[in-house]
This record gives sequence, structure tokens and C-alpha cells, in this order.
Amino acid sequence: MKKVAITTLGCKINQFESAAMTEALGQEGFCIVPFGETADIYVINSCTVTAKTDAESRRLIRRAGRQNPDAKVVVTGCYAQMSSSEILELPGVHLVLGNSEKRDIVSLLKEVEETPKAVVSDIMQVRSGESAPLESFAEHTRAFLQVQNGCDARCAYCIVPYARGASRSVSPEEALEGMAGFVAQGFKEVVLTGIHLGGYGLDLNPSTDLLSLLKMAEERIPVPRLRVGSIEPTEVPPEMIAFLAQSQKVCPHLHLPLQSGSDGVLDRMNRGYTTALFREVAEALVGAVPGICLGTDIIAGFPGETDAEFEETYRFLEEVPLAYLHVFPYSQRPGTPAATMPGQVHSKTVKERAEALRRLSEAKSAAYAQSFVGQTLQVLVQKDADGKKGLARNYLPVLVNGGSDLVNREVSVLITEAKGGELVGNLVE
Repeated sequence: MKKVAITTLGCKINQFESAAMTEALGQEGFCIVPFGETADIYVINSCTVTAKTDAESRRLIRRAGRQNPDAKVVVTGCYAQMSSSEILELPGVHLVLGNSEKRDIVSLLKEVEETPKAVVSDIMQVRSGESAPLESFAEHTRAFLQVQNGCDARCAYCIVPYARGASRSVSPEEALEGMAGFVAQGFKEVVLTGIHLGGYGLDLNPSTDLLSLLKMAEERIPVPRLRVGSIEPTEVPPEMIAFLAQSQKVCPHLHLPLQSGSDGVLDRMNRGYTTALFREVAEALVGAVPGICLGTDIIAGFPGETDAEFEETYRFLEEVPLAYLHVFPYSQRPGTPAATMPGQVHSKTVKERAEALRRLSEAKSAAYAQSFVGQTLQVLVQKDADGKKGLARNYLPVLVNGGSDLVNREVSVLITEAKGGELVGNLVE
């Protein structure tokens, strides 16, 4: 029985696909071990969103070689899709697989040869959406379901459309079947994910959309909690807001990527919206959905970002009702328009701006959490911590005292304290 270790970089789609690969290999008799242990085969499911993530993939390749010099090293994911020739030249690499080839991981690992080779198809030619088969999930309370892949947008800083291909969706029937399968296994929450989730269904014939899928799930799938991943601010129409306001299943939590609070920077990024639109959507959501948690992505130090434009971003973020920020220092990604733009911001300035935004995020997260002290929240208990740790419907982590029988149950918790962005509470009997 060969031992296989898999490690994952990047997005939730990669996490889902790694879980699917793990399950498929386990079903075929491979022994799955942690990446830090000695294995016969190491699989690095890579990310290529920045040059820094490419470097991290190379570090993991070297680490695998040190752990077992006789092991076969396999690299897949977006870095593999974009730079297969570069990866093949790295010492110890035996096989490079593109994103489409992940589905054939079992047969390909059975045939790993001493001579390095790449099996990478043209992702831009893929037009059908297929969700990797997955019957179980490592986390025993929440499951991620991939319903969309690829992206048709062309943001100036992003290489992902070239690594993931055109936007393509699984059929509503397949998506609903996936949700039902997770519910049958006892999962209490299903998280819908995609590279460009808000573009779900537009490529299908007949076309549909994410809101239609959510409505079908609300009516037909007995899932206690359904969570939506990241969607663009332009993809939250009034009908979506009205649905979220009355939904019994979709959690009051949305991640709306902003990227910059300056209209000038947004224009250079080719984001296709203004700060006014973002503010309108955010305020409408907060006004309609009680307690909703809104998060966002922000890039610090995009090429040409002046001190005045950064100040615009900072002030905008202070004013808009957001609960947290995911802050990304801009990093040049070869192959993107932004990499060759004039006015590249000095790395020291980028770091300083990112740090200022992270401090703002901590303050906003703490204020948002504090607003729930004295309230009772529905918490899905997940695992042992200092007591039991769970997740509220609004995405806040909650510590609650109780026995092991609470795990994978949604319970009522009276919030007594907020510690930063985390809550502490007592079980309501």
C-alpha cells in the first residue's frame, strides 16, 4: 500500500479538489498520510495567484524531497497549469498535472515514472462544468460544494482566468444532488464555492443564475445551513437581497470583494464598478438582513496607488459597514497587465499600507463582534477548543462550554463576551 501525502495552497476550490483527490486515492487502496510524514508520493496542489505563492509551491517541492529523497513528487493546481515546463526542471519533480487532470489522479499516480513528464491540457478549451466527485469531507460539520469553475473577467492583477479557464457551471440538478448527498451524510452546513460564483449558470443552456439555485435549494434540500462564498458587488441585485432577508437556510454572511476604495484605482484594476455601487449594495444588505456579516478583499499598493488614493480607500473602509477585511499586499504576477504598469509602489510602502488596513480590519471585527454581546446566536459546534468551538450563522467563531455531544449540532448560545473577533457564550437550554 503506497503512502500518499497531499498539501494544498490557495482557494476553497483547491481545498475541495484536494479532498476529492484524497477520497479517490483512499478508495483505490492508497494510504493517505499527513504531508509532514514520510510518504511514497507527495502531491502539491498549487496556487499561482502571486509570484509569492509560486515560491511557496517550490518550497514545498523541496521539503517533500528532503522528507523522502526516494519519493515521487507530483505538482498540480494553477501553478502547474501555468508553468509546467518550469516545474519539470525542478529537482525531484516526477509528474506535473493540469487542473483538468486532477480528476484522473488515481490512474496517473499508478503510472508515475522515473522520467519526469507533464500532463497538462489547454484549460481554455474546457467548456463544461464538472464538480469533482466527493462523498465525504475532512471537516465533519461543514462541507464545501464546488458548483462553478473558471472566470470570464479580466481584472488587471489576476492570472486566475488563464489558470482556470472560462466560466463554467455544474447543472442545477447536479448541484442539488451534491447538497443532498452532504445532508444525507450528516453535514449541517454546505458552503457553495466557485472561482466566480456570481457567474453561476450564465453558461448553461438554458441559462440560470445563483439566485435561482439558492431558491431551489431553499425549497428542496433539507440542509439546515447554506453558505455562499465570495460574489462580486455587481452580482447582488435587489432580488438577491430580498431573498436573503427572508431565507431560513442561507446564512447572513457575504464576502464582497472590493479591492480598492478609490475609483481611480478600481478603473485601473478593470473592476467594472464604482465605490458608490459597492456602498449602495453593502448598506442595502445591512439594512435588509439583520446582523449580516459582510467581508471584503482589499489590495494594498496596486500600481500607481498614490498616498491620496490610499487615503480614499482607508476612509471608505472606515465608513462602509464591513465586519472584516482580507488584506493582500500587491505582488507582481508576471503575465498580468498590472505587472508592467507604471508607478509600481515600493515594497516598504506596500507593507506599511497593508499593515494599516489590517489594523483597521481588527478594529472593525472587534466592533462587529461586540455588537452581539447579550444576544442569542445559533451556533454550529465543530470541535474541541477551550470548551467547544463553533460557528455562528453570521460567520463569527464562538466558544461555548459543553460536552462532546454538542459536536455537529446547532445550538442556541447566549453571548456573554467578545474577545477581538471571537465570541464567548453559554449554552441556552
